[in-house]
Amino acid sequence: MDFGLPAGELLLLLGLMVVGGLAMGVLAGLLGIGGGGILVPILYEIFSAIGVDEAVLMHMCVGTSLAIIMPTSIRSFYSHKAKGAADMDIIRSMAIPVVLGVVIGALVARYSNTTVLTAIWAGAAGAMSLKMFFGRESWKLGDQIPGNPWRSFYGLFIGAISTLMSIGGGAFVTMMMTLYGRPIHQAVGTSSGFGPMIAIPGTLGFIWAGWGVAGTPPGSLGYVSLLSALIIVPVSVLAAPLGVRFAHGISRRNLELAFAVFLALISLRFIWTLL
Repeated sequence: MDFGLPAGELLLLLGLMVVGGLAMGVLAGLLGIGGGGILVPILYEIFSAIGVDEAVLMHMCVGTSLAIIMPTSIRSFYSHKAKGAADMDIIRSMAIPVVLGVVIGALVARYSNTTVLTAIWAGAAGAMSLKMFFGRESWKLGDQIPGNPWRSFYGLFIGAISTLMSIGGGAFVTMMMTLYGRPIHQAVGTSSGFGPMIAIPGTLGFIWAGWGVAGTPPGSLGYVSLLSALIIVPVSVLAAPLGVRFAHGISRRNLELAFAVFLALISLRFIWTLL
């Protein structure tokens, strides 16, 4: 890894990462979520501030975010599994399609430019924001989750779009399960099982996709900034309880609306960069 930056610029980079980690931890604790929905926009501002080449800017944000959410996703899954909240039948039946979707996502990232990745992120974030704004718990598509081939198609979609957005797939899996009448706690627990199978191969895929590419920031391995991961992970973990304390006394619906506003603003921010 090359840290060949002047001392002043390196200190600026480290300082921005600490601030980014604090923001991610507080927001994750406040909104009850983590991953790309929060981290990609934060990394986008950090990497933009230090002048990362626009040709690799969004690739670095997504790849680094996948690496950062990897330990969190593993811990989350084992915690939910230990409490019996994860439906292992659904996880097993969708595992192969999801991993294949991750491979597709990594291939798309390798051969796409920053404009394509930014457009994908902005569009998906905007759609998720609208779902949170207008969605109702009474919305249902049926009483049973469909079997194959629809379940496999959905798994491919989850793996691909989650890799390109650098999220653990939880939002899409939870939405699918609740639309087919599953309890929210079971949906959240089951969705946690897809985090590791997206984050681990996704991180490796972005390392491969960016191997030898010029313009990546110091301390990078492919499209993954290891320096950012080493700093942001512990800082965000320490800051998360502060966000949790803020969240007490706020209704679940208000938290959903807060995250919907956050996603809408970030979506508009990315759309603005495309104009």
